[in-house]
Amino acid sequence: MTEISPMEEWLYSCIRCGNCKYVFKGYAPSCPSGEYFNFESYFASGRLWIAHGIQKGELDWDPSLIDPIFSCTTCGNCEVQCLAPHREHIVEMIEELRHLAVKKIGALPAHQKFAERIESNHNPYGAEHHARTLVQEHSLPNMASIVYFIGCTSNYRENEIRDSTISILQKAGVDFTIVDEHCCGSPLLRTGQVDEVTELAEHNRTEIQHTGAKIVITSCSGCYRTLIKDYNRLGLELDVEVVHISQFIRELINEGKLILKKSFEPLQVTYHDPCHLARHMGEYEAPRDVLNFLPVDFVEMDEIRESAWCCGAGGGCKAAYPEWSLETAKTRIEHAVETEASTLVSTCPFCKRGLADANNDSMEIIDLCELVDRLS
Repeated sequence: MTEISPMEEWLYSCIRCGNCKYVFKGYAPSCPSGEYFNFESYFASGRLWIAHGIQKGELDWDPSLIDPIFSCTTCGNCEVQCLAPHREHIVEMIEELRHLAVKKIGALPAHQKFAERIESNHNPYGAEHHARTLVQEHSLPNMASIVYFIGCTSNYRENEIRDSTISILQKAGVDFTIVDEHCCGSPLLRTGQVDEVTELAEHNRTEIQHTGAKIVITSCSGCYRTLIKDYNRLGLELDVEVVHISQFIRELINEGKLILKKSFEPLQVTYHDPCHLARHMGEYEAPRDVLNFLPVDFVEMDEIRESAWCCGAGGGCKAAYPEWSLETAKTRIEHAVETEASTLVSTCPFCKRGLADANNDSMEIIDLCELVDRLS
């Protein structure tokens, strides 16, 4: 028998049961792509069988395959609902299918722009590169025990998250600095442009090493996943501990280093689980623990934790499929409005951006760092 690779073996694990399409609790939809496009090829089961057909030579590369392959936020809800063996590799298989598609026919135009902008400006937005100007602006040291890895969306779009994070760290007296970071590579990895990531990772690793830091903090869930899970999978380990800001804030509060305001008229807030922090990295508790420390009334949505509905912004979909991405975000806003909370909190700048674009002033949408900075 011919030996096959682990990826090929995983393809044979799909038993066509359809469980990936629904959340067991309440039999609610789990897949934003499948629900919107309403065709089997747009569910995880369909994508795996596209990959299966290509691997066996039963399918040729054809333009009709492109939308099913790329119109997926890779949110991972399908992995949670799946009952088959190797279910933890579904997103990895979809991303590998994208990598193969890019090698065979090239990246989608919207995704190719990510690569071009990262090459020229070190970020997928094409914004003027910050370099280390923030070090001077905030009087930060060149060497420190902790590096704050800002991430492109916080640095060039949702600046309030960056500024709030810096404010929190300074209020707590944390010894930290900022490096001349380049994009972590998440936009490229999610869109099949894997080969371009090695140079980014090596640059970031070198910059972090120069500071002598042992811990890297990130306020971006996408960066958090990439710096740990993806870099390690690609053999590009940073050799430092990577911590999400929600985990670090919890520690600061527990140790009494971050003092919260006592008198405050409570907001009623609800929380959205970012896919990269929650399903992909298993962190559900730290943001909730922080919210429970704060002088707010915290109420949960029905669709939370492992079964949370995606914001629609990930996987390159906001750039390549903006209308569908917006509709997915609108559904999540509806979930939040049903709680009657006035404020929707998340812990990812990309979630904040995607949800805010769909908001229509239904409620305030902020990042956890902004809320903590406001209340400390």
